[in-house]
Amino acid sequence: MSNFTFSLNSDDDVIIVNAVIENKYEFRLALDTAATHTTIDSNVLYFSGYELKNSKGEIEVETSNGIIVVELFEIADLESLGIYRNNFEVQVYDFLAHNIISDYDGVIGLNFLKGHKICIDFEKGVINVNPSNNSF
Repeated sequence: MSNFTFSLNSDDDVIIVNAVIENKYEFRLALDTAATHTTIDSNVLYFSGYELKNSKGEIEVETSNGIIVVELFEIADLESLGIYRNNFEVQVYDFLAHNIISDYDGVIGLNFLKGHKICIDFEKGVINVNPSNNSF
């Protein structure tokens, strides 16, 4: 079992976790249990050494703010919350071009968390992560 701490200073805060691409580029993602897919800012992808022209294509995605078009990319190695994914498909969106300024660089969606038991203890500010074949 892996434990990760977080803090929420107000009701408007989101849970922010660290993520790493290719074991070298660290960035921050919001933990979003309402998101089906993991989405990252195109600038993170670019600074991680990926060519933005190498998209696998684009799709329309429904968000709480309406429909957006995202690019699909395959990330060779992505790690967060002690979960490691290889050849993992993410959605990529240009936050800056769409005037999105935030403290994080995207969201971890359910596709990343699949196969694990996640317990978010808001009272203690702890996230427990286990492979789904183990119990807490």
